[in-house]
Amino acid sequence: MKSIIKVKTEARAEMVDVTAEIQREVKKSGIQNGLGVAFVPHTTAGLTINEHADPDVARDLLETLGRLAPHSAAYRHTEGNADAHIKASLVGSSVTVLIENGKLVLGTWQGVFFCEFDGPRSRDLYVQIIKSD
Repeated sequence: MKSIIKVKTEARAEMVDVTAEIQREVKKSGIQNGLGVAFVPHTTAGLTINEHADPDVARDLLETLGRLAPHSAAYRHTEGNADAHIKASLVGSSVTVLIENGKLVLGTWQGVFFCEFDGPRSRDLYVQIIKSD
C-alpha cells in the first residue's frame, strides 16, 4: 500500500518528526509484519532516523549541516539553494523501518524526521508498506 503524507514546513531549515504519521499509515494498511519505506521526492529535502526525545539533537544536526554547507557560500548553482541540495544528499532521501505486530520497530529514543533544507514549503512524503511472509 502506497500513500502520500503532506508535510508543511515553516522554516528554511527544519526537522519535522513524522513518526506518528508513518505509524498511522502502518495501522491503516492492516499489515502486521513487513517493512515501511518512506521516500522524499524532492532534491532539497531528506529523511533520517535519529533521537526525537530531545529537540536539541535536531537543532545540533541542522547547525552542523549549516556549517558543512553554508547557505551563503560561492556555489555554481545559482538558484540560491545549492546548500539545500548538498544537505539533502548528505542526509539521504529515504528510510526503511521494520514493522512487527503492526508497529514500527524503532529504538526507545528514535523517530523518523522529514528534513527541510529549502523551505518553507508544502512537501510530499511517500510511504510504502510491504508485507513480509
